[in-house]
Amino acid sequence: MNRLVRKPTIIQALAPVLTLIVLLTLNVYLFGDDALSGANQMALLLAAAVGGVIAAFLGHNWYDIRRQIVKSIGSAMPSIIILLLIGSLAGTWLLSGVVPAMIYYGLKILNPAIFLLACVVVSALVSVATGSSWSTVATIGIALLGIGNAMGFSEGMVAGAIISGAYFGDKMSPLSDTTNLAPAMVGTDIFTHIRYMSLTTGPSILITLIIFMIFGFFYQPLGDAANVQATLDAIETSFNITPFLFIVPAVLITIIINRVPPLPSLLAGTLLGALFAVLFQPQIIEQVSGVMDNFSRASYIAIMKSMYGRIAIVTSDPQVNDLLSTGGMAGMLNTIWLIMTAMIFGGVMEAAGMLVRITSGLMRFAKTTGSLVATTVSTCLFFNVTASDQYISIVVPGRMFAKTYRDRGLKPEVLSRTLEDSGTVTSVLIPWNTCGATQAAVLGVPTISYLPYAFFNIISPFMSIFMAAFNIKIKKITENKEDKKTEVDV
Repeated sequence: MNRLVRKPTIIQALAPVLTLIVLLTLNVYLFGDDALSGANQMALLLAAAVGGVIAAFLGHNWYDIRRQIVKSIGSAMPSIIILLLIGSLAGTWLLSGVVPAMIYYGLKILNPAIFLLACVVVSALVSVATGSSWSTVATIGIALLGIGNAMGFSEGMVAGAIISGAYFGDKMSPLSDTTNLAPAMVGTDIFTHIRYMSLTTGPSILITLIIFMIFGFFYQPLGDAANVQATLDAIETSFNITPFLFIVPAVLITIIINRVPPLPSLLAGTLLGALFAVLFQPQIIEQVSGVMDNFSRASYIAIMKSMYGRIAIVTSDPQVNDLLSTGGMAGMLNTIWLIMTAMIFGGVMEAAGMLVRITSGLMRFAKTTGSLVATTVSTCLFFNVTASDQYISIVVPGRMFAKTYRDRGLKPEVLSRTLEDSGTVTSVLIPWNTCGATQAAVLGVPTISYLPYAFFNIISPFMSIFMAAFNIKIKKITENKEDKKTEVDV
């Protein structure tokens, strides 16, 4: 006998979302930065359970709900596999000295005459290399802030420059978890996402650089770069630093430009990093493996460890030690867990028609592409303020708006770019958000002090709305064979 299935009311549709917000807020209060280790994932599952109960009350069959959950998780599998390979790539690039070389030569460009500009550039280089704004701010950021204080710069201004560069790298690095999370939520691949995101991120960082260059003209440097030199010395002492190491990222970039799918591209970059570790960093291989009498054995052990697990390079500088560590594939598991639980939550919401109900209400105010993007940006900011977590500000709006963007004839990368232009970068501007609270604590600068100078983070969401409002490079779904493909090409 067929059960009568009813449509959810707006209150019923919002109940799982409100449950999620309450649980996430509680997690931030009780778990702090450790909320991503499992508490937020459980919040998504519990919110999904609330949605499941409401769905059953509305007459939905459990097996239909489960089928949608499995389908939802399946759509994220390509991104999950890519995440694992990115973890291994980060490991071999650290082992080979590629990441330390990027940091080393990035710091070399530091010039007191253009200090603020250099803060943005150096932070961006380190963040692109590591894929982490948090580790960039906690290491290089602290050193740059100390130098800025000695030169007489405002702490808020220096912190704003550091955060602008760090979050540029966080957005554009294929090693970043949010850069992987956004395309996973909407059904596109990471390299398509990054290429398309550069259309808004490029102008945003360019405007930021111009502003800080102008600001720099009004300050006279008063001190030296002793802190930076200590970092350079620690890296140079521990690694064999040579420009030849840049062959590895150059080859990977060439492969990507030639449109080789992500999985073979990342595997090639990982293996090339392993080869360069053997050629250039024998002392690091011995340190990581703990084997001193057999280099072949040591190489195999160190390379495998760098691919699957956590490795940390010990130098003479404790701050540098924090920067020179990676979790390999295992380090990606929390993000993968978050993606899977988000897919479960999204699957339940989709199966019960709750996302359609919520978005249909919002869509009354989004008549054009510009207003649709503005609504998405506002929703991401809403979740950053209320849920206090940048991942949720990407996950929930991503699931909410995916179908609407498709129905409007917009390619998924339009949505994934909007999620990052708003969800990723505005998190650090909210004092009680995990990002805002962490960066303020690490730098010792209140969020309200650096907020006016975090120009990149402020400009990015407005740039996304501007591009959409004037229909600049907005990708539409066309009827050719290539655009009819529905699977992410990996």
